[in-house]
Amino acid sequence: MVAPTTPSSRPESNAGSARRTVRFRILRRDRPDGATRWEEFDVPVEPGANIISCLQWIAANPRTVDGRESTPVVYDAGCLEEVCGSCTMVINGRVRQSCSALIDNLLTEQASAGGVITLEPMSKFPTLRDLSVDRARFFDALKRAKAWVPIDGTYSLGAGPKESSKTQETRYTLSTCMTCGCCLEACPQYNQEEDAAKWPTSFLGAAVISQARLFNMHQTGAELTGDRLDLMMGQGGINDCGNSQNCVKVCPKEIPLTESIAAIGRATTVHAIKSFFSGR
Repeated sequence: MVAPTTPSSRPESNAGSARRTVRFRILRRDRPDGATRWEEFDVPVEPGANIISCLQWIAANPRTVDGRESTPVVYDAGCLEEVCGSCTMVINGRVRQSCSALIDNLLTEQASAGGVITLEPMSKFPTLRDLSVDRARFFDALKRAKAWVPIDGTYSLGAGPKESSKTQETRYTLSTCMTCGCCLEACPQYNQEEDAAKWPTSFLGAAVISQARLFNMHQTGAELTGDRLDLMMGQGGINDCGNSQNCVKVCPKEIPLTESIAAIGRATTVHAIKSFFSGR
């Protein structure tokens, strides 16, 4: 945590200084059905600091730029090393991980904006409080896609099936998904849906489609391929993708999401033809 100092009246945007004061503009909400408001904080920032460290400083010094006492900003965080995906938020208008968003880089990107850093919660999920959102719909979609490898109990079943190096390489890249929700936030087809009864008819999103591909490629996970493809062929599945390709542009793990969407699209076509001739 950065030691508190007296903030200056204006934020400094000189990235070369040892320490500078950066102004944060944060969209806040006290409860899910509460009104939103903007609050600004001046934060002394050390070189190499990230968004999380600045939020920690605000938590210890919750005073706005106009001298009003406020409350610590609520946000989600876990690993702080871009693995858990929980600290996703909209930073300067772009969805990303706050733990890997370095202030030095943000100030360089926002040189024309006067050095002010804006933080907002993701808009595609219901806001719980401040920057914390409810991603239950996302996890529900993964359950419906049966994004797991089915096993018979917890006892040893012996050695599993072997995979080729090419398959391993592809599946490893897909497995790096951390359910952060960046791809869903950037997707124009994915909209906020707070009514859980409507989740099954809403677009699943690129991350879920990619996870279906991941487990369909696993020789044991492939046992549930038919169930996954049936889901992808239904309402909210692969046909609801508008092919904007925003998802692949914002993915922090650079997962080839559009390749997964294309692969599942081909798989559903073959599955539909086989189902037709088999009378399923």
